Amino acid sequence: MNTEAEKRSLLLEMIAFSTVDGQLHKREYDFLWLVAQELNIEYAVFKDLFHQEHTPVAIKSEFQRIQQFYRLALIMYCDGVLHEKEAKGIQQIAIEMGLNPTAVKRVLDLMEKAPNAMIDPKILLKVFQEQHN
Repeated sequence: MNTEAEKRSLLLEMIAFSTVDGQLHKREYDFLWLVAQELNIEYAVFKDLFHQEHTPVAIKSEFQRIQQFYRLALIMYCDGVLHEKEAKGIQQIAIEMGLNPTAVKRVLDLMEKAPNAMIDPKILLKVFQEQHN
């Protein structure tokens, strides 16, 4: 992630996805703030993003698209409740990102079975790399 516009776009996408069920849970907000800090986004800018419209910026790197998909999936499980809109939304977003639907489904299944919804990054990448063969 190189530009400020890309960083903001990623956060805007995450904010939009986190509210797809009609509410923003405190755990989701806290997770978004952690991501913003990792992206070196100041708190005032972060808060302002909640009042902006999301205009997607295409992510060129497959690795970065996988990372963003995983962040969105973590938000989905963050509040402890999996909503139908979230499940459908994450799959649609992954397709729009150009990610393999089979790999997406496998990752989501692995996350659902994991105690804290987190999976090893090596496994995450391996699932997507297997689809290249």
